[in-house]
Amino acid sequence: MKEIKRLSFISSALLVLASLLIAGSIFFPWWAMNFIAPQYPEGLDIIVYPNKLEGEIEIVNGLNHYIGMKGFSEENFPELTFLPYVISGLALMVLITAILRRKSLLYGVIGLFAVGGLLGVWDLNRWLKDFGTNLDPTAPIEIEPFVPPMLGENTLANFITNSYLGFGSYMVLAAFLLLLIPLWKDRRK
Repeated sequence: MKEIKRLSFISSALLVLASLLIAGSIFFPWWAMNFIAPQYPEGLDIIVYPNKLEGEIEIVNGLNHYIGMKGFSEENFPELTFLPYVISGLALMVLITAILRRKSLLYGVIGLFAVGGLLGVWDLNRWLKDFGTNLDPTAPIEIEPFVPPMLGENTLANFITNSYLGFGSYMVLAAFLLLLIPLWKDRRK
């Protein structure tokens, strides 16, 4: 009979910490965009949590109307209704892996985590592309379609936009690194 490869107690503790980081990330922003212009020197923000949008959404929507961009709203992003459950499920799977201490489960969790991360990046890019390229041709101001960057700075008319990761994303990235440490630490087990 083949022996089950077990994780050490320290590795298990790291997985518990990773699970807490993943679950806790639901309560923090994952991504944001800041808009600065001469008339808005303090900047306008769109802040994206896994379950809601915050910031000066109505002002941004009013400005985006002039270039024909559809409005930002929680109703436009169905992901916000189920993403907290997906994140909680992942946190639970990591916790179960920590309790059972099975290395084979850790491989599966890391795989799911990586696929989920790639899907999240793809989805954000898809939305940015949709908002920037599907402009209303009857808008008062005509501009070339564009794709706002996922990360970094962009200039559109007199607005400078800055896209950046929120604290919740850093929590999830830290959790992913904590998942990888046991693979190295327990490599001979």
